[in-house]
Amino acid sequence: MMTLGDFFPGKDVLARAKTGTGKTVAFLLPSIEVILKSPPIDRDKKRPPILVLVICPTRELASQAAAEANTLLKYHPSIGVQVVMGGTRLALEQKRMQANPCQVLVATPGRLRDHMENTAGFATRLMGVKVLVLDEADHLLDMGFRKDIEKIVAAVPKQRQTLLFSATVPEEVRQICHIALKRDHEFINTVQEGTEETHSQVEQRLLVAPLDKQFPLLYVLLKEHIADDVNYKVLVFCTTAMVTRMVADLLGELKLNVREIHSRKPQSYRTRVSDEFRKSKGLILVTSDVSARGVDYPDVTLVIQVGLPADREQYIHRLGRTGRKGKEGQGILLLAPWEEFFSSTIKDLPITKAAVPSLDPETKKKVERSLCHVEMKNKEAAYQAWLGYYNSNKSVGRDKYRLVELASEFSRSMGLENPPAIPKLVLGKMGLRNIPGLRSK
Repeated sequence: MMTLGDFFPGKDVLARAKTGTGKTVAFLLPSIEVILKSPPIDRDKKRPPILVLVICPTRELASQAAAEANTLLKYHPSIGVQVVMGGTRLALEQKRMQANPCQVLVATPGRLRDHMENTAGFATRLMGVKVLVLDEADHLLDMGFRKDIEKIVAAVPKQRQTLLFSATVPEEVRQICHIALKRDHEFINTVQEGTEETHSQVEQRLLVAPLDKQFPLLYVLLKEHIADDVNYKVLVFCTTAMVTRMVADLLGELKLNVREIHSRKPQSYRTRVSDEFRKSKGLILVTSDVSARGVDYPDVTLVIQVGLPADREQYIHRLGRTGRKGKEGQGILLLAPWEEFFSSTIKDLPITKAAVPSLDPETKKKVERSLCHVEMKNKEAAYQAWLGYYNSNKSVGRDKYRLVELASEFSRSMGLENPPAIPKLVLGKMGLRNIPGLRSK
């Protein structure tokens, strides 16, 4: 396997690369070589320099990159790897870094800045950086990390090698290249035009059904898939963290083997579930977008997206969890009739509108009974989050009166007679004060 180090020893590189293409190894190997060629670090030195700094947009991606680095360094026990990211206690990380100084540091941007500002001697250690890697740069910027990246770039030496990876290269990414890369940097494009992200191996179906049928329908789709494939491994994407929690509760009540990952879960839990799902078969993971990009779950057999994706890119990235590395997979997008306008943004993809499977009365009853067992506070939180998500969608949120009607429909689909009350302050923030059909508290 050729790595970046073979092609451009020491040069800055902008690489346009998708996830699932082995790019982590491509940047780790040359980075490790740089460390091996560096003079050995004086063991007694109080603050040994960090030689390789890798920045990832999410905790999941950071954990994964650190795990790959450890695998590659199996036979180099003298080289240490650490990962710092939000969701863990800062003091704990400070202790860990002091006890086991590392030459490779993988970090999420916000937490790295915390250390730069609050950890004694950390800034000095960054002065040793020889290789800076910005992974998924487009996603780093989408998530609002631009200021952090500028601060980080300013904190590492000018004499370094920078490797920047991005699935797309929009204007924002070009601006970051301008700050982070030398002018004579190399550009590598591993994305063939026309293979626009989505794998042709993935059979995609669009199902359109009103909200009151969606939960029973989701149950039927999952049951059918499980019956077809004993090694099933399904990802169900929901619009928000709280809707994710509610759907996971419901599927659990329906006795499906289900796990959940979303931003309201502590990091240790998310890492554990992520690892379990990576290694297991016969499992359904319900998730919000925390794990949409880059996280490598092998052998996912089906991706179901419930509700409106934020945009075409998000639809594609979520779908990209299946059919990875040349394997086949299926994708289902489940929309309500008023969300069907979204299909025009993906009409060039191999997606077909499919007939909605029939729901027998027994299934509907079973789902209704299970919904009764889902905690009330979780349904209330899901309703509020649902309202917030669609309120901020340009197409759906425009007509506030209609939005509130649809939210009531969603509330009924969870088995609630009346929509839950929402704090006045929240309604004010959403611009929904005094809209009929909403209850405030």
